[in-house]
Amino acid sequence: MKKTMIVLALIAGTSLYGKTVDAYINQLAAEAKQQNSAFQGFSAQRGKDIYFSKHIGKRGKEVSCASCHTDNLRQGGENIFTGKKIKPLSPSVNPKRFTDVKKVKKWLRRNFKDVYKREGTAQEKGDVLLFMRSN
Repeated sequence: MKKTMIVLALIAGTSLYGKTVDAYINQLAAEAKQQNSAFQGFSAQRGKDIYFSKHIGKRGKEVSCASCHTDNLRQGGENIFTGKKIKPLSPSVNPKRFTDVKKVKKWLRRNFKDVYKREGTAQEKGDVLLFMRSN
């Protein structure tokens, strides 16, 4: 009985995390609408463009998201500055990806600052999340 309760709690927790990230995406949509009244929703294509666009990053080197995460979101990557291995972004390969809203916020903030030298807008974050979750 105790084992069953633990399994049910884990299943409920997993479902809750997914809903929490979905709630975060809905929050980003509300923020994007406040920032731009013409906002019509997130776009995976805009997210793809953001992901692959190159910029002079915070370390003065031309980088994009793909510089560390690779062109294929189903493959692992490597941080080009530290050499740290990065698990695949695609939830189809890495089911734990995009399940913890705290981690999603942390890495979006950190990676936008590394590549763009600023925090991403609500629309940019939503577009990138839509692109990454759809691969």
